[in-house]
Amino acid sequence: MGPTPTNEALRRAREAGLDLVEVAPMARPPVCKIMDYGKWRYQQQKKADKSRASSRGGQLKELVFKTVKIGDHDLMIKVNHAREFLKEGNKVQFTLRFKGREMAHLDLGRDIFTKVKQELFFVSKVERDAKMEGRRMTLVLQPDHKDPATKMPAVITAPRPAGTPRPQGGLPPRAPAMSAGAGLNIPPRPAAAGSPAAAPAAAAPRTSAPQTATASHGS
Repeated sequence: MGPTPTNEALRRAREAGLDLVEVAPMARPPVCKIMDYGKWRYQQQKKADKSRASSRGGQLKELVFKTVKIGDHDLMIKVNHAREFLKEGNKVQFTLRFKGREMAHLDLGRDIFTKVKQELFFVSKVERDAKMEGRRMTLVLQPDHKDPATKMPAVITAPRPAGTPRPQGGLPPRAPAMSAGAGLNIPPRPAAAGSPAAAPAAAAPRTSAPQTATASHGS
């Protein structure tokens, strides 16, 4: 607007429902701007937060589970640490170590990582899904802030029939052996005309106890 008396500038700001903000106090004459001061402060704070997060973010943080037998309380402590790392803009790698016979229960490790992904769904996305590396299983998540209204995908697990042993090594139980054509519902072929029928099994000969005769001698 060019040089304007202070009273006139204030009047125009009030008429517009805005604020008269001094943006260059050291200039001669000082430079002012008519704006929404609250909105301007919010935008400046948002830029500062984003700049601060980018300056300290971008690192890879690792959280280690020493066994698949981790309790729910200890698991949530790890999850909460990961949530803070992700909010700061860091990636998080989860490492699960298997000891001894735990290698026969890789499915337990996948169950743990499924729960981790569900808990951190709104602040992350999967960069590298669960993967075995020797005796370790790893999962990498990267920051991704989702709208709270976003629907979390459902995890469907087929129920295990009663009496079915738990799959070893994450592999499904082997199906029973089937003969060729067993699942095709083909009726048996009828016997050809004139062909001899299967003879019934011969009955075992019936034996009777030998009869003994008693002879009398005349005197």
